[in-house]
Amino acid sequence: MDYRRFNDIYVIRMDRGEEIVSSLMEFCRRESVMLGSVEAIGAADHAVVALYDVDQRVFHRHTYDEPLEITSLLGNISTKEGETYLHLHISLCRSDMSVIGGHLNECRISGTCEMFVRRIEGAVGRRHDADVTGLNLYAFE
Repeated sequence: MDYRRFNDIYVIRMDRGEEIVSSLMEFCRRESVMLGSVEAIGAADHAVVALYDVDQRVFHRHTYDEPLEITSLLGNISTKEGETYLHLHISLCRSDMSVIGGHLNECRISGTCEMFVRRIEGAVGRRHDADVTGLNLYAFE
């Protein structure tokens, strides 16, 4: 990974073999990014994507080990219990030009990933919504 900062925007390049989620977590810790937004494009050869079933309160995970074009990766950065918390969604194009997508658990770069991280001053935490959704929701305290 290599990156440069331009005011409140980081321009990031991830390289072949890097895993997006863990690399972004490490970047946020290193740069003390507590709140922000993420957008990216690129190419991958392994991804784990999930769909959350609110009624069952479970993520249905799917693994893809094939050539994939990252047509869109969007998300946000916040904190939970003082630690970096990433919430990322991804759309991936397969070789037959069909698109799959959902909640991003992991994604390995096959070529490159070009990413913008917009840093927002401040912090927003999360709280677990055990009563209604089972999700970690923004907590404005």
